Amino acid sequence: MIELNIDGASAGNPGPSGAGIFIKENGKITTFSLPLGTMDNHSAEFTACLKALEYCTGEKPDIVWLRSDSQAVIHAIEKRFVRHSEYKPILAAILEEIDKLDLFFCKWIPSKENKAADELARKAIHLN
Repeated sequence: MIELNIDGASAGNPGPSGAGIFIKENGKITTFSLPLGTMDNHSAEFTACLKALEYCTGEKPDIVWLRSDSQAVIHAIEKRFVRHSEYKPILAAILEEIDKLDLFFCKWIPSKENKAADELARKAIHLN
């Protein structure tokens, strides 16, 4: 099983953005701070999710458990729908990655439980 904590952050809306990905698999921890260029905060959150899932599908896990403090991302995944047209292509890509997995769970968590991913995302902003 792969456990993912993800976060996206922007310094401005839009502004320099980054993705933080914290992965725990069989006791091993892997982290990523990915600079994303200029985008709004929601785009950064969705992009962090996509990048994390792309990593996971490459690892061929049995189970993926995704946690995020972004209600927009979690609700979009659960409903397989997003209202704003600008996020539809990235949600489609996220769902395509999820559909490659045998078992997928996602859960919204409060920001205080997502500090590791948040720190990675904020670090990524400065890598732009």
